[in-house]
Amino acid sequence: MISKYSVFCQVIETGSFTKAAQKLGYSQSAVSQIIKSLERELGTLLVNRGKDGILLTSDGEQFFPYLQAIEVAEKQLAKKQRELHGLEASTIRIGAFNSVSKNFLPQLMGMFKQEYPQVSFELFQGESSSIGSWIKNDQVDFGFLNHHSVEGVETQPIYHDEMLAVLPKDHSLSAENKISLKQLAQETFILLDEGEFSVALKSFSQKQLEPNIQYTIYDDSAILEMIQRRMGVSIMYSLTLAGLQDKVAILEITEQPERTVALGWRNWQTMSLASRRFAEFILENISKLQPEGIHGVRFVER
Repeated sequence: MISKYSVFCQVIETGSFTKAAQKLGYSQSAVSQIIKSLERELGTLLVNRGKDGILLTSDGEQFFPYLQAIEVAEKQLAKKQRELHGLEASTIRIGAFNSVSKNFLPQLMGMFKQEYPQVSFELFQGESSSIGSWIKNDQVDFGFLNHHSVEGVETQPIYHDEMLAVLPKDHSLSAENKISLKQLAQETFILLDEGEFSVALKSFSQKQLEPNIQYTIYDDSAILEMIQRRMGVSIMYSLTLAGLQDKVAILEITEQPERTVALGWRNWQTMSLASRRFAEFILENISKLQPEGIHGVRFVER
């Protein structure tokens, strides 16, 4: 329903009850009655009906800026209501690493749904290059990826995740406090598949080392199962290894390789309201959810 303030502003804009009625889809008599009702409410005559059309009275000229302001405020309120309704019915599409999906997103999504229970989520799991492509192709609204790893994506750094060596419990080096990349390069190595942005391969390369890669695996759980079966060693992110100290030997690496994980999106302004709200929610709350027993994650101060 159009408010009487909008009807009044439309009459003044068109200079005619007839034109205003046609534009609004009302009858001329209905528009006339609305204006009379507004005049009764304000206790004064607002318009004169003359041969040259509708003209504001002296009082009408003084009231008009305020009535225009009310009309603008009503339109802004209606727009905000539509946005909030859209938020309630929205699906938020997210690209994420396995470690993020396991340790952070379930709790963050649950907390967000307490405030917006009608929001739904679609979660796409992959490595950084794939997630970057999904963002640029609009397959996801935003995603977690290696900071600066993908061009054409806006990013906000969230945390640094250190890589740790993972060995069978009975490995000859499992009792060491630390292990070097040189030592790891001499072992049968299971490479965590990170696509073209492999932190592990980059770390070995910087030390001019070539690891003895026998397997390249994307799935974290598969790598851990293989290590427990003594099929090799690997280096994995500390966040992935939460709660697994009893199943495998986890050692710090002397060179301390790590990745900076960021939240990335194509264009903040064109992203849906629901996705912007959840992205903001993640940035504000993720640092409160660090899993117990994991010391290789350092959050970026905002």
